Amino acid sequence: MGNQVQVTDQLHDYMVAHGMPLDEIATELVAETQGLGRASVMLTTPDQAALLTTLTRLISARRAVEIGTFTGFSALAISRGLPDDGRLICLDVDDEWTSIGRKYWERAGVADKIDLRIGDAHQSVTELDGEFDLAFVDADKDWYIQYFEAVLPLLRPNGLMLFDNTLAGGRVVGVHDEDPVDRKEFNAHIAKDARVDVVMLGIGDGLTLVRKK
Repeated sequence: MGNQVQVTDQLHDYMVAHGMPLDEIATELVAETQGLGRASVMLTTPDQAALLTTLTRLISARRAVEIGTFTGFSALAISRGLPDDGRLICLDVDDEWTSIGRKYWERAGVADKIDLRIGDAHQSVTELDGEFDLAFVDADKDWYIQYFEAVLPLLRPNGLMLFDNTLAGGRVVGVHDEDPVDRKEFNAHIAKDARVDVVMLGIGDGLTLVRKK
């Protein structure tokens, strides 16, 4: 077994600095989101954003869906990986937070690629149709299994689903006052599913990649 490097804050900053850099638009979107206070913890990390753009390009995705958009940073990353005629459907319940993202999507020239649908994602996800190449899920964690089961039939073979916060700050192992039962159940659910391949990455708060066979 190879050595496992301990990713310290300093090493993490080094990795981010030597990856895909944030441009001015993305940097300003991150700064405005961080100004929201406690809600900013829901922000996708810069290294996750770089990975989202890269994976979108890598699988030549043309049609994607995002469940949980917040201020639109992850949507910006995905849409930048799509071709000019690509389409990203964003499902979110909050018009105020997503209105922040709209400004930056316009500035980045990707607004025409993004179809933002405001409403209860529990219902909106059941109304999706057609085939998707990629899905990014970062909404209410206790619904991850339902989102997985709703999107998987719509995903093309070799398509990708990505789920954020699957390590729950490390609380998926050991004994903690706040047990992330939802994440544990979801992680166990997909790990034994023969329809998919699963890889968990220690990036951000845990990012799980799911490939449909």
